[in-house]
Amino acid sequence: MAISSVLTNTFKTELLKGLHSFDTAGATPAGNAFKIALYSSGSANLGTTTTQWVVASTPTADPTNTYEVTTTSSGYTSGGNALTNTGVGVSTVTSFTDFSDTSWTSASFTARGCLIYNSSSVTGLTANAAVCSIDFGGDKTVSSGTFTIQFPTNDSSSAIIRLTS
Repeated sequence: MAISSVLTNTFKTELLKGLHSFDTAGATPAGNAFKIALYSSGSANLGTTTTQWVVASTPTADPTNTYEVTTTSSGYTSGGNALTNTGVGVSTVTSFTDFSDTSWTSASFTARGCLIYNSSSVTGLTANAAVCSIDFGGDKTVSSGTFTIQFPTNDSSSAIIRLTS
């Protein structure tokens, strides 16, 4: 088991079916809602086969969630934070999208990676459908402070989600 930095297989399939929208909240129609959940161990099984985020206390929960940062950790709520999409762009051969930075304040926990998922209710889309997982490359710890995820620039060479021909 490990955390990989990848787009999930289900996301790529659902994207081709038109089930994910990354338009900004002000667009008509508005894009979907996305969230980011944090995981405390490199033993979490986050990668291409991850299909969704589920509450860890669910008896049939995907093993992925057994390592989500605990809700007893100061400053973290199960399911993570809502994300703000920064829009969709295109260059000559790459389409891309990204999110604004997000933070947990008054936080005390350790995170090793994360799962970005679509929390919108969309006909045909699995509930809390996984988009991508990200390995932080090591444990990141905060103690009575602010834990911030800084997303890269929303452009064709840096955005967190890029589709290139």
